[in-house]
Amino acid sequence: MNMKPLLTASAAAFALFAGVPAIAGDTAPPAADLPAGPEGPALWSVSDEDTTIYLFGTVHVLPAEVKWYDPEIAAALAEADTIVTEIRMDPGSEAAMQQIAMERGQLPEGTTLRSLLDEEQTATYEAALGKIGVPAAAFDQLKPWTVGLSLTMIPLMQQGYSPDSGVEKIVLAKAGEKPQEALETAEYQFDLFDSLPLEQQVAFMISAAEGVEDVKSELDAMVAEWVEGDADALAEMMNEGLDDPELAEALLYRRNANWAEWIEERLAEPGTVFVAVGAGHLAGENSVQDYLAEKGIETARVQ
Repeated sequence: MNMKPLLTASAAAFALFAGVPAIAGDTAPPAADLPAGPEGPALWSVSDEDTTIYLFGTVHVLPAEVKWYDPEIAAALAEADTIVTEIRMDPGSEAAMQQIAMERGQLPEGTTLRSLLDEEQTATYEAALGKIGVPAAAFDQLKPWTVGLSLTMIPLMQQGYSPDSGVEKIVLAKAGEKPQEALETAEYQFDLFDSLPLEQQVAFMISAAEGVEDVKSELDAMVAEWVEGDADALAEMMNEGLDDPELAEALLYRRNANWAEWIEERLAEPGTVFVAVGAGHLAGENSVQDYLAEKGIETARVQ
């Protein structure tokens, strides 16, 4: 199970770590290999006679020094009456999200994480924890999906990435007091992981454990394509990791279809809306744009 689709798929998975300092206290080196931009992250619009809906693909975590906010994005955001993200991301919602994750992410009493693993999986898992400076018993009471998310985020945060520098945080800050809506709830996004069969959760976690040393370079490459606005290249990179059809359907395709339906319904109301969702939802086959096209709704590339 490749981690690439996750890196753009779930806002809640990364919002959990908002405001959390880099674990293990490492000083993050600058991400000098990332593009200095701005060169043009992809922006689309859907419109009719009295409604415009901008579709902007985001990256949920970024290093602070990555520059991407340019005049085209600023103009679309300034024009918008309403800002829409995957989930609510205000401080109150983030606090509630932490509570939800804590409640749903705990194993039943008497069960430990490592008791679910075979010898080879245990060795891989414990080696990964050692690489990021986390004690072997630290996650023993957590479900595998929760630990998989942590093993994705911890190495990123140790090397300069942060949800606080993520695109949604910047967009919402720039939007000021404009009304905000969400396409989904944090509960729904966590259920995507919590409802996975235990075997699939373990596979997800072990994939994250195997990739702790590579997750930053993989996200660096995806960010480079995102900043350049190359949605096709970004989709190609993500498709390399779509080796689990059920997970792809749950994390991406079904949600893309739901959001296309939301856009179709929203076009019936006048006004301008700025929708900011993970870039993976707006790239490749079965993207939001593909599902809109099936409805006869055309999207136009603004940038």
